[in-house]
Amino acid sequence: MKVLITENLRIDLDRERWECRDCGADLISARDNYKRGLLVYDRDPREIHKPLLDPAKYAITYAPDPQWCRILEYYCPHCGTMIETEYLPPGHPPVRDIELDIDALKLQWKDREEVREPVILSEPPRGHAHAHHHAQALPAAAGNSGDRA
Repeated sequence: MKVLITENLRIDLDRERWECRDCGADLISARDNYKRGLLVYDRDPREIHKPLLDPAKYAITYAPDPQWCRILEYYCPHCGTMIETEYLPPGHPPVRDIELDIDALKLQWKDREEVREPVILSEPPRGHAHAHHHAQALPAAAGNSGDRA
């Protein structure tokens, strides 16, 4: 059973492996940080956020200082799809932004049918509980009638 996790990642629960959704490549154990199975491009933030002022004339150009900020881009090593990006201070390890309870996920999906593509609706789902719900006026708060003591 494969479970969609993000736009570009899924987990093969039978093998407990992260996979690229674009090419299906096996990346790393689903119990590990998926970023460890990806290629990393450590970008100079000034490449992305160009200086607004001439760096030859001004010390502060409104571009991120690479001594304080870096941009990490994570790519599938098989097809080159960008999986994630994050802004970090230099020397900071990659953030573990997804940590799933794999055993609980297996139990949750054991009797379900596999979802191969996300369901995209043109309208938000509307339940019966909200269909006839109208805003109601709240009673005035005690002591808030405008009279002053």
